[in-house]
Amino acid sequence: MSSFLKFDVSAIIQGYTQGYFLMADEDGKNLGWYSSRQRTLIPLDERFHYPRSLQRVLNQNRFTVAVNRDFGAVVRGCANRDTTWISPELQEIYWALYETGWAYSFETWQGDQLAGGILGLAVGGLFIGESMFYQISDGSKVALVKLVQWLRSRQFLLFDAQMMNPHLARFGAYVVSDRDYQILLKQALRRSCRLE
Repeated sequence: MSSFLKFDVSAIIQGYTQGYFLMADEDGKNLGWYSSRQRTLIPLDERFHYPRSLQRVLNQNRFTVAVNRDFGAVVRGCANRDTTWISPELQEIYWALYETGWAYSFETWQGDQLAGGILGLAVGGLFIGESMFYQISDGSKVALVKLVQWLRSRQFLLFDAQMMNPHLARFGAYVVSDRDYQILLKQALRRSCRLE
């Protein structure tokens, strides 16, 4: 049986389009909807930048990019941490969203080896970055740079990274109030964009 039959996918997408996001608690038993007074965005304009050392990696063309080449491996990679909010149930939900065309993995590959990836949802002109991971050094950083280029070329308006961390700050991520986020969210949802 397909996993999407177990979940109300339309209700889940509706939750995300209202500005909420799903997380499990630390022991992974309770899954719930969360919101925040502040939201972290990755800029899709000239404010996006990255460390100079990464430009050398990009120039070397060490990695190729793919969308949904191995969605399951990216979900498992993102969840494979000592402490994770991606519980087994949430992994099933991501799979259901993938099967119904809402969830995506944006991946970097080195030959036949998955180097890194970003797990996210695409709705209208909104991309919600849920998590990222790497198996090869710089794999996720290159994925982020290439994903921003990919979203720009497809006219996406909003790249929601949910919560700030030092890694995202190095790429120009910035924080907006929930009020400003809701305005941008409505604008993004009016667009008709396709990730693939």
